[in-house]
Amino acid sequence: MPFTIVRQDIVKMKVDAIVNAANTQLQKGGGVCGAVFEAAGAQELQNACDKIAPIKTGEATITSGFKLAAKYIIHAAGPVYNAEKAEQSEAYLNSAYMNSLNLALQYKCRSIAFPLISSGIYGYPKDKALQIATSAIRNFLNNYDLDIFLVVFDKNAFEISKNLLGEVSNYIDAHYVKARIAGKRGALDIESKSLNQYSGEDRGAGKRKRQNIKRKFFENHEKEIPDKEIYKNKPFEFLDADAIAATVLSAGVENLIENLDEPFSAILLKMIAKKGWAESEVYKRANMDRRLFSKIRNVKNYMPSKRTALALAIAMELNLAETNTLLKCAGFALSHSQKFDVIVEYFIVNKKYDIFEINEILFKYDQPLLGADSK
Repeated sequence: MPFTIVRQDIVKMKVDAIVNAANTQLQKGGGVCGAVFEAAGAQELQNACDKIAPIKTGEATITSGFKLAAKYIIHAAGPVYNAEKAEQSEAYLNSAYMNSLNLALQYKCRSIAFPLISSGIYGYPKDKALQIATSAIRNFLNNYDLDIFLVVFDKNAFEISKNLLGEVSNYIDAHYVKARIAGKRGALDIESKSLNQYSGEDRGAGKRKRQNIKRKFFENHEKEIPDKEIYKNKPFEFLDADAIAATVLSAGVENLIENLDEPFSAILLKMIAKKGWAESEVYKRANMDRRLFSKIRNVKNYMPSKRTALALAIAMELNLAETNTLLKCAGFALSHSQKFDVIVEYFIVNKKYDIFEINEILFKYDQPLLGADSK
């Protein structure tokens, strides 16, 4: 996919170029810089750097990758963080990313891997450093195609907005945990205990208990159930939030898509047109490679992965019902028993459609990221 966050040692990345968090003198340092020098061959790399040093803060230069899997090393000089000159620090850090990306283009790279520049001994607050990195990368990808990786070696070095993380955590607690209690497994446990309690002589009481559980379930999920009659005679184990969510189709969605038996690509293109998006906007907002979007668009009966379908839903800013419709066309559904699904649902329900931000949260929770996969 065009931009992804990975937990890896940057010197092991198999990309065209890796970025070294360099000092302006291009001398071997500590942290990422020291690791890059050691892996590439410290003396050879230092000799090459000495010929092009120094550079200014915010600038970038390039050398061979020497012993690395990467063909090139791009040396970017990020700023030492200065809270009193925060705007200047931000400008320097943004320039370090943009100059690195432009060098990658100049040298015809198709992939590049960044560390979180300046977030180590240079003291840049990690959450702010991440915001600047993603902003620079997003702006670049609006105009160019390049596979970009943000490499995080230690998860503790990756920080996101505490407010957003708290909101997502609360949503997970209220939906994922609750669904595991009130969904299939938990509800059946309650049912089993209830029926066992009233087994033997008073089976009528057990039946009444079962009906009472059903009634409470309908009350708790009243807004989610478009037609209670559909479920009236279903076995109890089918009455869970996941099964209901998979069947919800609002009137607005029914008007949007007349025939759910059409191929996924046909329904996708109708949604794009009726939502007023340009196709190029959609695949870029979906963090998707143009070639994969072309494949989805043109290959008859192509079925995307769930992550790709969800990325497209996010890109088109679909509401929850519309998202469920698009997923259904690809053979999927959102499930409250999957933490990945609950996290994505939080962003859809709250109309937060920044796929970079969503992927940061997914990464924090050790979940797969949204966007195009290898399929």
